[in-house]
Amino acid sequence: MASVAARYDDLKKLDVEVLSCSVDSHFTHKMWQEHELSKMVEGGVPFPMLADTGGKIGTLYGVYDEAGGVNVRGRFLIDPDGVIQAMEVLTPPVGRNFAELVRQVQAFQHVRKTGEPTPAGWQPGKKTLKPGPDLVGKVWENWKIGD
Repeated sequence: MASVAARYDDLKKLDVEVLSCSVDSHFTHKMWQEHELSKMVEGGVPFPMLADTGGKIGTLYGVYDEAGGVNVRGRFLIDPDGVIQAMEVLTPPVGRNFAELVRQVQAFQHVRKTGEPTPAGWQPGKKTLKPGPDLVGKVWENWKIGD
């Protein structure tokens, strides 16, 4: 969460709204913000921290661990229509990659705007695929790893 907070402006420039959510109460979030997060990121976390004290939101997203009473760490990219386009759920010992988050947002925004699929590892300005019957069985002719 701190890495997202530290580079929050990068996401705002992409018109991304960020929300965090945990089973902790808003009182716990306030303490965490004051005693830890604000020491990691100047000003602390600049986006809302939602309290999912009963695990209802986590249950809807498939990340609530009822036995542990916690939401497993996850990241969800939700498009302007409210549709989940991507999700990543990792066990606590492994952190997420902010650069990959930004790349995926840019790729989903490009696809939404142009309808052109983006191949693995696509970066803005790089080659995309043009969907259609001419592409079937010929992706290898149109795209090479590293393009």
